[in-house]
Amino acid sequence: MEGFPSKLPGVGTTIFTVMSRLAAETGAVNLGQGFPDFDPPVRLRELVSAHLGAGHNQYAPMAGLPALCDAIAEQAARRHGWPVDPAAEITVTAGATEALFAAIHAIVRAGDEVVLLDPCYDSYAPAAALAGAKVRRVPLALPDLSIDFERLAGAIGPRTRLLVVNTPHNPSGAVLSAADWERIADLLEPRDAFVLSDEVYECLVFDGRRHAGVLSNPRLRERAFAVFSFGKTFNATGWKVGYCIAAPPLTAELRKVHQFLTFAVSAPMQYAIADFLREQPAFADGQAAFYQARRDRFLALLAPSRFRLLPAAGTYFQLADYSAISGLPDVEFCEQLVRQHGVAAIPLSPFCDEPFRARLIRFCFAKDDATLERAAGPLLAIR
Repeated sequence: MEGFPSKLPGVGTTIFTVMSRLAAETGAVNLGQGFPDFDPPVRLRELVSAHLGAGHNQYAPMAGLPALCDAIAEQAARRHGWPVDPAAEITVTAGATEALFAAIHAIVRAGDEVVLLDPCYDSYAPAAALAGAKVRRVPLALPDLSIDFERLAGAIGPRTRLLVVNTPHNPSGAVLSAADWERIADLLEPRDAFVLSDEVYECLVFDGRRHAGVLSNPRLRERAFAVFSFGKTFNATGWKVGYCIAAPPLTAELRKVHQFLTFAVSAPMQYAIADFLREQPAFADGQAAFYQARRDRFLALLAPSRFRLLPAAGTYFQLADYSAISGLPDVEFCEQLVRQHGVAAIPLSPFCDEPFRARLIRFCFAKDDATLERAAGPLLAIR
């Protein structure tokens, strides 16, 4: 059949796939797509192998392996002071992207409005569109990509069903504070609206700061979905294991979607992660220092360059302003960067509905020193 209308007419191949393919074709250093150079912990890989050999190869429970849900709850209490019911408030998902999709479809109906903060991760808007929602976008404020609360207040109205927030923020590395969550609570309190908080980089908060998640705010706790990723925590993005924490009524609705979307997540991976969390509960605590060292190394390498590097308080991404180098739009500049200089980055415009006012691109610094140094050479040579 030809000519049938697309449900997502504006969606093509993601910029991450495009730039990674271009990097592979040209042999460029890939600082574009957000995956680390580093392997998961050795012990975790040993546990995966052990559980494969032990016959844990059939369906796991739909909501998640009870041992893993218990371990997640223990981590939430230990790391953040969040009391979480593992049976009623935790759902293990096929990566964070599935959790985000399931949360949106659990509560958003045709005609509802979903508010996004631009720039934002590219899965949010298509998921909302597939639910029949109207997407309203609020640009984050330069120079630090903080929330413009005046504009956000103007975007939240009687049809608002969901606000999607990301902290630490991809692509900017900005992080929300407890005060930010209080202001969000003020805006949502008069509304029959919910908040979806993408917190997949919660382990990667730098410079002595602590992660401030939506579950820390008692005014938002009953209307919030919080989404996390073991792929980010354990350098295992290809494993696609994430989870969502939400109040029991919200979790019940999310599981209705999850059971017909994925049903269950890889059993041996769940067994292995549950064991690892029990054996090495403090592993996640060390990830911030590990990746802060990568950030600081990258900043030092590029300090003499003509790129202006914005502060990155979290994630493993670094925004760079290239306006002193070129007047090209960001997609064209990134293509030039790959083809002429051998380094792949990600343009910011695909994270936005409208072109961003600054000329910004995103580098991923989750790389070993040799990779960062190989990228720094040609970047420093750009004049």
